[in-house]
Amino acid sequence: MSEQQAEQEPTGQEPTGQPAIRVMVVDDHPMWRDAVARDLAAAGFDVVATAGDGEQAVRRARAVAPDVLVLDLNLPVKPGVQVCKELVASFPALRVLVLSASGEHADVLEAVKSGATGYLLKSASTQELTDAVRRTAVGDPVFTPGLAGLVLGEYRRLASEPAPAADTGGPKAPELTDRETEVLRLVAKGLSYKQIAERLVISHRTVQNHVQNTLGKLQLHNRVELVRYAIERGLDDE
Repeated sequence: MSEQQAEQEPTGQEPTGQPAIRVMVVDDHPMWRDAVARDLAAAGFDVVATAGDGEQAVRRARAVAPDVLVLDLNLPVKPGVQVCKELVASFPALRVLVLSASGEHADVLEAVKSGATGYLLKSASTQELTDAVRRTAVGDPVFTPGLAGLVLGEYRRLASEPAPAADTGGPKAPELTDRETEVLRLVAKGLSYKQIAERLVISHRTVQNHVQNTLGKLQLHNRVELVRYAIERGLDDE
């Protein structure tokens, strides 16, 4: 596919009347890549670009700024985890959903540590994929059944490792509001944003805002770092 073909025709709006979620699909197999892009477009997403290798993915993502990157890990030129690291570092609001043939624990954990919001196996149905992209877009962690527990276990393992020595000469840690702390505690327990909203009787958007404010205050970059912060402080046991 040529560079000129990278951008797809926008599909307009989702059925809710909200602007369509902008999605980019990255996979080195043309038939699979095109099929995923076609299915997502048919479901109402705005497929703004596709790419077939890691370098192309970084370049095009920087140009079109998608909301969600649907990313394969096994890419030529530059591996998917590196693509994820670079783009999430440059665009903290970007959500990455890994769509991979590999269910190996090492691959899943590496993807999450690189900043991926979710991890779905390619054996997933079209409905599962479209649901996963919608949930990923709002920051919910989405994992193929059986993998969520693995990821939470890794969070706990990381939290048990010695933390870097604190710089006592620096400023004090920022204080969180009671509501921000409450949301953080539920995030650490593995609840989705929707579940948190239902439990606290607030809107999904309000949960997102609290999480983003907390990330900013703590100078953290993604949910992985946020959960580790919470577990280190025992918030998940409260």
